[in-house]
Amino acid sequence: METIAIVSGTYLQLPLVLKAKEMGLRTICFMWEDGAVCKEYVDRFYPISIIEKERILDICREEKIKGIVTIASDLAVQTVNYVADRLGLVGNPNDYSLVTTNKFLMRECFFRNNIPSPRFIKVTDTSFNQSELNLCYPLIVKPTDRSGSRGVEKVDTEGELKAAVERAFSESFKHEAIIEEFIEGREVSVETISWEGKHYVLQITDKVTTGAPYFVELEHHQPTSLSTEIKKNIHSVVLKALTALNIKYGASHSELMITDSGDIKVVEIGARMGGDFIGSTLVKLSTGYDFLAGVIEVAMGTFEEPKITEQNYSGVYFLSKETERLLPFIKNFREYPEIVEAAITSSTLKSIQSSGDRSGYFIYKSKEGRFSCSN
Repeated sequence: METIAIVSGTYLQLPLVLKAKEMGLRTICFMWEDGAVCKEYVDRFYPISIIEKERILDICREEKIKGIVTIASDLAVQTVNYVADRLGLVGNPNDYSLVTTNKFLMRECFFRNNIPSPRFIKVTDTSFNQSELNLCYPLIVKPTDRSGSRGVEKVDTEGELKAAVERAFSESFKHEAIIEEFIEGREVSVETISWEGKHYVLQITDKVTTGAPYFVELEHHQPTSLSTEIKKNIHSVVLKALTALNIKYGASHSELMITDSGDIKVVEIGARMGGDFIGSTLVKLSTGYDFLAGVIEVAMGTFEEPKITEQNYSGVYFLSKETERLLPFIKNFREYPEIVEAAITSSTLKSIQSSGDRSGYFIYKSKEGRFSCSN
């Protein structure tokens, strides 16, 4: 039985673990025990920080793994590429790991390669001269190295900027932030899989957020309702950006803004599957393509060109204090044939500032259209 290593063991990785076992693979997993949901499901669990690359490399060598993978974790991507590079396994170039997991380095790459994206500046302390920003308000402040909307905040005036930067620093591993121009428009993500530098667009996802100031995701829906022309332009921009980032293998999750005039701005790209059930669940529900299996096949070197076999609607709604209307749908989800999965993950409804503050969700699939919470 061949062995695959999975870096990180949170609930986001559980669908990957279960799919690998379904495919007849032996699974090993690395993560500290706190929050390691996958510990009870893998064949062997190692309570090691996902950033301890050398220890993980040594164990993977001893375990004679045939592939290594992660989904929905930017931090784990660096370890995956490091181990794959040194063991001669399928993975993206290790030299580009930081570029695909650091928002500042990614912005620089986009600028060099003429990829349309917001104007920006990096800051490493709060003593920067605001008059030299050369950016117009409103602005967006983000940690350079976090995901899940952690530390992201919109600022409308100069007086708000320092506090937002300090908040971003507090969430950043490297105590760095970027300040960028605010782009007004629709938010979408693009789900892709790559093999030997060829990129396949699987789906475009419409996103609904809390809006200013924190922009935390509340809903995702597939397929997008954008026009055919804009979708064609999105494909072109994303494929060019993936090549610029030197992403050659595996899943990618691209986040874009589409202005009212149809202009496209690439916000960021993760060289991994999108979280929030987008990659692990929604893509298969809407297209019929088993994205999880595809990611595993890439890691194991057995990838086959994806085939879209269905055309459905799928989506996820997240519960919070702001979306308390969802409670009846989650509690009584069996009464709705479109709802395929639902859960309450916290007994307390919070006002959310990051995705970790959400209290539950439900996932739907429909042939007729998007599931409406006014049902």
